[in-house]
Amino acid sequence: MSESLPGATLLAAANLTKNYGNSTALAGVSLQVRAGEATAVMGASGSGKTTLLHCLAGIVLPDAGTVRYSGAAPVEVSSLNDGARSALRRTEFGFVFQQGLLIPELTAGENVALALMLNGTPRPAAEQQAVAALAALGLAGMEGRRIGELSGGQAQRVAIARAQVNGARVLFADEPTGALDSRTSAEVMALLLQSVAGTGRALVVVTHDPEVARWCSRVVTLADGRIVADTAEVAR
Repeated sequence: MSESLPGATLLAAANLTKNYGNSTALAGVSLQVRAGEATAVMGASGSGKTTLLHCLAGIVLPDAGTVRYSGAAPVEVSSLNDGARSALRRTEFGFVFQQGLLIPELTAGENVALALMLNGTPRPAAEQQAVAALAALGLAGMEGRRIGELSGGQAQRVAIARAQVNGARVLFADEPTGALDSRTSAEVMALLLQSVAGTGRALVVVTHDPEVARWCSRVVTLADGRIVADTAEVAR
């Protein structure tokens, strides 16, 4: 993976609209996600923040509008078929969710290695890289533990390692500290920010917590499916 220059646009969403029945989740949202930038997306429940993350990541398709990813081979994410979007998420995007969504039957090392193996990395090499990724996040020696044997903060570190191990350029985190205490939340946010500081990566964090948002260099606020505030726009 070649890194993008800080400030370069990695994702460009234009006029995104998404409806669920009679409910409008997004009403013409345009947003650029830049390399080296940590963006917090805030808003009340139902404001559209998680739908925006899902559209940016190609998890769901917008009803209208476009999402363009400027990777090694730029693509229109919203025009890709299911298989191509899944491949993009495996190789270019990383995900950290509130509960981690780790596989409890697997060890910490196996959870991280699986992300590599799904992309064709042989198991021995994948396991070796997983051990190194976990050690870099302070989990040396814990690769053999199952998820239920870890604390909430340790499990989120495993999730971060899994999200980063393939060299993802964009990390998406949906309420990554929602189940953690304040001290552990700060530790997890610090680790997420380390993933973008001085690199060509970008971080998009969906949160309702102003304390989490304060860690980010940019805060985008949604209401009724529209962006109503963007600190990046104010700064320019």
